[in-house]
This record gives sequence, structure tokens and C-alpha cells, in this order.
Amino acid sequence: MADKTIHKTHVTTRLNILFFVVFLLFSILILRLGIVQIVQGEEFEEQLAEDQDISEPVEAPRGMMYDRYGNLLVGNELILTLTYTNRNRSQEDLLETAEKLNEFITIDPEEAEGRYERDWREYWALLNPEEFEEKLTVAEQTEAEISDADAHTERIEAVTESELASFTQEEREVFMIWREINRGYNDIPHKVVRDVTYDQAAQIMERVDDLPGVDIVRDSERRYVYGDAYRSIFGGVGSIARDDIDQFLARGYERNAEVGQSYLEAQYEDVLRGQSGEIRNRLNEDGEPLSQPELEPGQRGYDLKLTFDMELHQRVKDIIETEVQSRAGSFIDQQDAYVVIMEPDTGDILTLAGNNSDLGTFTQGYVVGSSMKGATVLAGYDTGVLPPGAGIYDRPINFPGSQPISSVSTLGYVDDITALERSSNVYMVEVAMRLVDYVPGVSGTNWGNYKRGFDILRSYYQQFGLGVETGIDLPNEFTGINGGRPDYPGSMLFLSFGQFDTYTPLQLAQYVATIANDGQRIAPRVVSEILYPDTDMEELGSVEQQFKPEILNVIDVDQTYFDRIQQGFYRVVNGDRGTARSYFDDVEATMAGKTGTAQVTVNGVDGNNQTFVGYAPYEDPEVVISVIVPGVTTADGSTGFANTIAERSMEAYFDLKESRNGPQPAPEEEQIEEETEE
Repeated sequence: MADKTIHKTHVTTRLNILFFVVFLLFSILILRLGIVQIVQGEEFEEQLAEDQDISEPVEAPRGMMYDRYGNLLVGNELILTLTYTNRNRSQEDLLETAEKLNEFITIDPEEAEGRYERDWREYWALLNPEEFEEKLTVAEQTEAEISDADAHTERIEAVTESELASFTQEEREVFMIWREINRGYNDIPHKVVRDVTYDQAAQIMERVDDLPGVDIVRDSERRYVYGDAYRSIFGGVGSIARDDIDQFLARGYERNAEVGQSYLEAQYEDVLRGQSGEIRNRLNEDGEPLSQPELEPGQRGYDLKLTFDMELHQRVKDIIETEVQSRAGSFIDQQDAYVVIMEPDTGDILTLAGNNSDLGTFTQGYVVGSSMKGATVLAGYDTGVLPPGAGIYDRPINFPGSQPISSVSTLGYVDDITALERSSNVYMVEVAMRLVDYVPGVSGTNWGNYKRGFDILRSYYQQFGLGVETGIDLPNEFTGINGGRPDYPGSMLFLSFGQFDTYTPLQLAQYVATIANDGQRIAPRVVSEILYPDTDMEELGSVEQQFKPEILNVIDVDQTYFDRIQQGFYRVVNGDRGTARSYFDDVEATMAGKTGTAQVTVNGVDGNNQTFVGYAPYEDPEVVISVIVPGVTTADGSTGFANTIAERSMEAYFDLKESRNGPQPAPEEEQIEEETEE
């Protein structure tokens, strides 16, 4: 019993000691917490307030663009970019940084020739502070009671041209860097030089502690796989213009973001822009990092699947270039030609091709001549002034005080179909005259309400897409020039056979597509689908949005009207007296179409705009084409220019239906976008 008592006493003692130690440790912990919270709390709060959380946006790559067959057209090239983040540093500090950076990188000062005059003067003042102040001394400023801002302006204006011409080559190079790092916003990285080499980046990073605000970041720039092909239509990417900054900030953009500035890049900016990532930096009051930066990656923008057929586009561009060069002497001034090929039932544009600029297919208008006569024939049908099957006698018509109007020759009796086949101007003039009840040889100078004739004709033309927006999903579309309703009645007659208003190649394509579609006008489009960005970029992503063909209007007339116009177009190419009967024999489908020759004056010289519109196969149209060759001479050997380009282009289209080799990429050095400046 005694042994048990002794053992119990020892256990109790040990427990008491353990409890005492735990109590002591808790007491110390509570005391320490009290000191931290009560005694040192304010000090730590001040320290936290002095530390800074700086978040820098990391731009995500933009979405890519593919053609209808999945060929990558516009991609992104990974590059290294030198950035500068200005944290309210003085101009002297910025100049010092620019001088140090000039040891590793160079921005060609020739780009600044004749530009940035105010910046050059500010730079001179920074390099020559004493001489600058002498241009208006402090004493002179005080005596004249001039404010510091006005005094600075006066001194800047006093910098002479000879002083501005005194910069050395090295100083000029430093200026370019100094100006660039000044363009950024405070506390936001600004891209100074893009696509620096790995060697340059390594050298700069070795000295980065001596270059406050300078960093090298991973970046991307646009890569155009097929060089200049569609380059203008893809559009440009660049810094946000200062006039637009508030608008973009309201949409969640960073000040230093790059945005689409024109055409597809701008039209689909909300789709192509990626979701920016972020680098979080925790800095102390001296701007020194307290921890490793935290990276939150962004996401590439959505991709666009375009309706373009790049292989066809390359073939058509080669055809245009070959034909233009082979007949360079046929042009009065600028050597140009335009081709639009599209699907009539979907509006999908397969190619927009111009010799000098693809944009001209929908941003420039021309007098097109007889190719638009199908719309005039329909106006005659629907108003009842020249119903289907009715004919007239084609002969020169004399008007009081005006030259006679005639066809290319006296055609004699023609009905509606023959008028299209042989391209009768007089038939179209008869439609216009009958719309306003004018009778040659009877009405004399009494044209009645002839201005109403302009309105009636244009109301029909516009239903085909002539003289109005086509609805294409691209900005800056030109609607052509409406010549108005002048006091000269003869203008209405010229309007009826394509010698007055102007139309774009795209409008002509929509017009002939409407004929092929039996009166259904479809909006042309260059984007068919929006795709989710594929993670490995080896394949097209899944479809996020698919666009359906958009019917703009339906010309609600008797179907026989379009049947007869289509017959007339068929006979233009296949009839014994058709104006295009000697062309299109090698096209692997039956063609229908309409030729046109508009008389124009270029630089005081008489010439022609040659045009052609058509579709194939005649029985079941799947493709339409429009061609305009402007400013061609009237000399022998210049005829058939537009017809030849149309024929060869349609051959290329049907050849590619049989066999494809794929488009040919441009050399690597021609694929990268030049930097776009704000």
C-alpha cells in the first residue's frame, strides 16, 4: 500500500510541473501578441501602408484567322519586348536611362525626319539646360511677370533650327529612345522596342539593376503567313489612340493595350482580343521587391474562320498581275483591275482581289456601263413600260439640243433577251423615256417630271445592291457616287445603261448574285464562324458562333422576269451574237453573264472602264464573279480585258474543285507585321 501511495505522489508532481510549463508558454505568447498589437501595432500598420502592391497587365495574344479550308492566315509570333515603366521619374533620369539603353538597342532616327518638332526642342533643352535658360533669364521672366509655363514655352520657341541641327548621330539615337519611354503612362509598362534579339535581351537583363523601370517581357506580334495577301483587309493593330482612350478604358482595357485599328482587326476587336493576364509585384517604399512576382496567365482571343479561299485568291492575283503587265500600254494612267468572287446563296466571299489594293473592291466606285442592264430590264418589266417579250427598234435617237444616243451599232428590232445579248443601249433608254412618258419626235423639250425617272430607276437598282451598302461585315464600305437629279434630262437616260452613277466591284457582285438567286439579295460576308482558341494551336477550335446567310431583301416580282433576264445573260456568253461569245469556252461549267463598257475621261484622255459580271453553272449557280478594269484606252488591242480576267478566274475556280495543292506561304521575312505607331 505504501508503494502505491509513493507512485501516485510522483505522477501528481510531474503533472503539476507540465501544467506550469504550458501556463508559462501561453503567458509568454499572450504577452508577445499584446506587444505586437498594442505597442508595435501602429508601427506595423505604417509599414504595411508604405508597402505597395503593383499589378502589371500581361497582354494575351490575339485570336487567329483562318481561311475556309483551315489554312492559317494571321497568327502570332512570340517575341521579346523591352518595356519601360515610369514611376514619376524626372526627365534627367529618363534621359540617363535612354543613354544607357542606347548601348544595347537602336531606334533608327531617320523615322523622325521632319516630325516631332516640339519633342526635339524639349530634348535640346534637356541636353543644354544653361543655354536654354539663357533664352529667357529668370530675371527677365520675373520682370515681365511671366508664369513658369509661359516662360518655358517662350524658351522652347526660341530654340533655333541650327541648334536643332546640331545633334550628333548618337544624340539622335538617344532621342528616339527618350521620346519612346516618355510616351507611356505612369506605373504602366510601355513597349519601347519590340522584337529585341536574345543577345540584346541578355545584355539588358545583366544590367537591369542599373536600369530602373526597364524590363524584358514575352510578347507577340501579328504574323501574316501569306505576306501582303489580304494585308489591308485584315487591318492593323496598334496602341490605343489618345482620343479613344476613355472609350476603351470604359470597356475594361488597360491604357497600354494594343487594339485593332482598321478593318477585320477593328471590326472583330471584341472577339479577337484576349483576356489579359497579370503580374503582381509587392514592393517596399523604395520600390524594392518583397517577394517573387506572381503570374496569373491570360487567354488568347477567339479565332475567326473566314470565307476566303487563299489558294484561289493567289491564283486570281497572279491572273490579274499577268494580264495587267501583258497589256500595260492599254492603261491611260494607273494600272488596275478588280475581281470579286462569291457564293450567291450564302454571300461567302471567296476572293476580293485588286492589282494595287484589295480594298478597292469595296471602297472605290466606277461607272460600269452595260453590265448593270439586267436591273433596267427588270424595271421595265415591273412598271409595265416594256413587259417581257416586248421589243423596240434599236436605232440612234435624236434629242433637241443634244447628241444622239445609240448602241455600239444599229441593231434593228430587239426584244428584251436580245437587248441583253447584244447590249442595246437604246432598249434601256426606251425604258427610261417611257417611265416619264417621253416620246422622241413628239415631246420635243417637254420632259415632264423627268426627275421622277431618276427615283424610279434607282429604286430598282438599289434592290439589287447598286448604290447602297451591300451589308458586308467590314467597315468603310463605299456606296458609290449618286449623281443626283441634275437639270439635264439626258442624265436619266445615261443612268439607264450604266453611264452616270458609280458602283463598286462588290456591289456588282451582289447585283449579279441577286439575279442568280431569282431576286434574293444576300449580304456578302468574310467571316463565317467564331472559334474557341485551340490550346495546342494544331487544329481549329470548336465553333463558338456560326453566322447564317443574311437575306437583305427579296425583289418581289413574277419569277418569269428573272427567267428571261437569266436567258439574256446566258445568250451573252453562249448566243450567236453575244458580246462575250468568244470567251469562257474552257470553263468547266456553263457560264452566264453580262459585259460592260463605260466611256470615261482620264486626265483629259477618252477611255473606257471595262466590266464583266457572271455566274456558273447556269442551271444551278454556285459562284458569281464581277470584274472591273478601269481607265483603259480605246485603242485596238485593249478590248476584252475584263472578259479575259473573268474567264481565267473562273477557270481557276473550277480547276481547284478538281485538285488542290494548297496556298503558297510567303518567305518568313515577309510574314511579320511592322510595328504600328499611335
